[in-house]
Amino acid sequence: MSIQARIEDKLQSLDPDYLSVENESHMHNVPADSETHFKVTLVSERFSGLMPVKRHQQIYAALADELAGPVHALALHLYTPEEWQARGANRPDSPHCRGGGAAS
Repeated sequence: MSIQARIEDKLQSLDPDYLSVENESHMHNVPADSETHFKVTLVSERFSGLMPVKRHQQIYAALADELAGPVHALALHLYTPEEWQARGANRPDSPHCRGGGAAS
């Protein structure tokens, strides 16, 4: 099973209304077939009443094995259904990689 599929599977435990796990490794200076950099957009009622740090802690707990091993970077965009609707249900863009450029 791919790292991306494992992440998707484990995050189902948060009962997402919406879940997107994107492998963004290709945007970084890593081998072409790497699975090291991911962006997660997750909408769940379970985030209601929680500050961002508590939301992130839930993700870190669910993905402890992946974060201890193959995952180098994890961008988290975590919303309640109300927050998601207020955004117009638009996923955030990822910033351009600021490091790791290959020398010419």
